[in-house]
Amino acid sequence: MFISSAWAQQAGGFPLPAGMEGIAQFVPLILIFAVFYFLLIRPQQKKMKAHRELLTQLSRGDRVVTNGGLVGTITKVLNDNEVQVEIADGVRVTIMRPMIASVLNKTESKVEASSS
Repeated sequence: MFISSAWAQQAGGFPLPAGMEGIAQFVPLILIFAVFYFLLIRPQQKKMKAHRELLTQLSRGDRVVTNGGLVGTITKVLNDNEVQVEIADGVRVTIMRPMIASVLNKTESKVEASSS
């Protein structure tokens, strides 16, 4: 009685060529994915690559911080996955390489020291 009938109307937006309506619906999704890739995924991949590179270059004498917050000096590289770290005088622990968060002080290698 008090409500008038509402009739659907054709959208008066930008006219698309025949067959392009379906593709036009996916354009916003593609743009959102592109933004996520360049702002989130790509920088994270670069950070992971840098961390992997850091782990491969670990050597004896490097001062490191573990993911648990322990600070110590690498005394021995045991194998590809483990290193021995001295966290206090006479206290040596074996930790997994991926658990090293960062390197505080990098020791000079013998090749770099001899060339200086």
